[in-house]
Amino acid sequence: MKLAKAIDDRQQVYVVVWEDQSLFPLQTHGRWLTDLSEVLEHNDPAAFARSLKSPNPIPLANVTILAPIDRQEVWAAGVTYKRSKSARMEESETAADCYDRVYRSPRPELFFKASPHRVAGPHEPLRIRYDSKWNVPEPELTLVMNSRLELVGFTIGNDMSSRDIEGDNPLYLPQAKVYDQCCGLGPCITLADSMPTVAEIEIALQISRGEQVVFADRISVDQMARSFEELIGWLGRDQSFPNGVLMLTGTGIVPAASFTLAVDDVVSISITGIGTLTNRIVQFGVGG
Repeated sequence: MKLAKAIDDRQQVYVVVWEDQSLFPLQTHGRWLTDLSEVLEHNDPAAFARSLKSPNPIPLANVTILAPIDRQEVWAAGVTYKRSKSARMEESETAADCYDRVYRSPRPELFFKASPHRVAGPHEPLRIRYDSKWNVPEPELTLVMNSRLELVGFTIGNDMSSRDIEGDNPLYLPQAKVYDQCCGLGPCITLADSMPTVAEIEIALQISRGEQVVFADRISVDQMARSFEELIGWLGRDQSFPNGVLMLTGTGIVPAASFTLAVDDVVSISITGIGTLTNRIVQFGVGG
């Protein structure tokens, strides 16, 4: 089952079950559900959603799909694929040993990525920093957890990164990662019991500039060096998430060091079992 958030021309927000080109709003006690958390917090989200599913679908063309987030924090894991370790080491010779050690360490790299207002949904703009010269998207399978840190679903995440800022000094990581429009999420949440096995999940990235594809690559999620359970366990140490949390799980797709995003580039990330997240790139005062 796929869940999403949508808004119509009257600014009515819906939580919906997404089936093909139709969206079935969820309704309870005479009101439309507007928070995904009302479903995700249930002991059986799929059964609960089915019990509230309206028989009258809304055509996908009649609404705008929003980012699948309410009030949750967004966190991220780094250096979880061998390729991401190599790329981070390429950013800075002084930090190379640091990234090599975290790849081999029992403790993963975890960092705060975004609050809801910094998140862009499908077809909304994502930003590159005006004070950075080397910016890349990072396509990542994203874990969706409820307040009990139970893995209830998956979505697509784009962990936008300013590689030159982080490469200058690892202590600049928050500035390289966290800013307005720094994180893409969507287009939906696929509940955990509807996802393929890890071995079957593939992540594909395509970046278009005008009519030309300037970068494309793909990777299987089974190339991750850490399990979902391991990452969730570390995230929950001495932390609570009363509104739930989403966690991007790292990237294994890294463009060459000569590549950087440009204004009006279109970034599309596809993940097996979820769909495709597409965003256009803007910069402060440029392109949107």
